[in-house]
Amino acid sequence: MANIEFVWWWNFLLLPLPLLIYFLLPPAQTSSPVYMPYLPQSPAGNSSWSLMAKGLTAVIWITLVTASARPVWYGDPVITQPKHRDMMLVVDLSYSMSQEDMQLNGDYIDRLTAVKQVLGDFINQRQGDRLGLVLFADHAYLQTPLTLDRKTVSQQLNQTVLRLIGDKTAIGEGIGLATKTFVDGDAPQRVMILLSDGTNTAGVLDPIEAANIAKKYNVTIYTVGIGAGEMLVKEFFMTRKVNTAKDLDEKSLKEIASMTGGKYFRARDSQELSNIYDTINELEPISQTTQTWRPQQDWFTIPLAIALVSFFSLLIIRRNHV
Repeated sequence: MANIEFVWWWNFLLLPLPLLIYFLLPPAQTSSPVYMPYLPQSPAGNSSWSLMAKGLTAVIWITLVTASARPVWYGDPVITQPKHRDMMLVVDLSYSMSQEDMQLNGDYIDRLTAVKQVLGDFINQRQGDRLGLVLFADHAYLQTPLTLDRKTVSQQLNQTVLRLIGDKTAIGEGIGLATKTFVDGDAPQRVMILLSDGTNTAGVLDPIEAANIAKKYNVTIYTVGIGAGEMLVKEFFMTRKVNTAKDLDEKSLKEIASMTGGKYFRARDSQELSNIYDTINELEPISQTTQTWRPQQDWFTIPLAIALVSFFSLLIIRRNHV
C-alpha cells in the first residue's frame, strides 16, 4: 500500500455528499394515506434485504469516488544516466597470456587470470557507460555487444579460456571490430581499452591502419602492454634471468594510443595493472548526471469493477425483493 498514491485525492471530499443531501434537503411531500381493509403481511426477511441494498449503494458510491481519485501504483525508483559513454574492452586471448609472470600477493599467476581480476573490478565501477567486449587471437570476435548490463560483461569476461579462438595475436582485427561497433552508436564519447602482451601475428588488418580508421570515427584508444619483462627463473642448479615480455610490441601500442589521443600503459604485475585502470577512471570520469523515474500503473479499474458488480447485485436484489 505504501506504493499506491491517489493523484486526484481531493475527490474524496465528495464522499459525504449523499449524507449532506439526505439531511439538508427538505423531505418529500407525502400523499394522503389510503386505508385498506386488508394488507398483506410483509415477509420477515424484507428488513435484511433492505439493509443489504443500502450497503451495496454505499459501496457503489465509495468505489466510484475512489476510482475518480485515480489510484496509481508506483514501482521502485529507477536511476538512469541520459548521457552515456561507449567503451569497448579489447582483450588479447593468445596463448602467450598463459605466461605466469604476474605477481599477486607474493605469488605468480598467469596473465589472463590477472586481467580477469583487475578488469572485472574496473567493469563494476563503470556505472552509466555502455560496455562491450572484443576478444582476439587468430581472429577477433565480438563477445559482448555494447550494453549497460555490467554484470553480463563481467560474466562473459570470466568465462573466457585460452585457445578458445586460437593461439596467435590479431591486434589489428581487434581494433577494427571494436571500431565497427561504434559506427552506429550515438554516444558523445567513444573509448577503447586495448590490452595485449604480444605483436600482431595474425589477421588481415594492420594495427596502425586500424587505429587510423578508429581515429576517423573519433575513438580514443588506451593501450596496455602486459608482461613482467625481466625476471629470475630458478632451474636445477642455477637461476637465470629471462625476458618474459620480449614479444611485446610497445612501439606499436604507443603509436596507436598517441595517434588517437589516448595513452599507453605498461603492466608488469597485478598491482600495476590495477593502478592503470584507476588512472583510466580518472582520465575518463563517470558522468554524474542522472535521471530518476518510477514505473507506474493505473489501478482505477479495480474500484470501477467493484462498483459494477455491486450495481448488478443491487438490481437483482431490488427485482426479487421489492
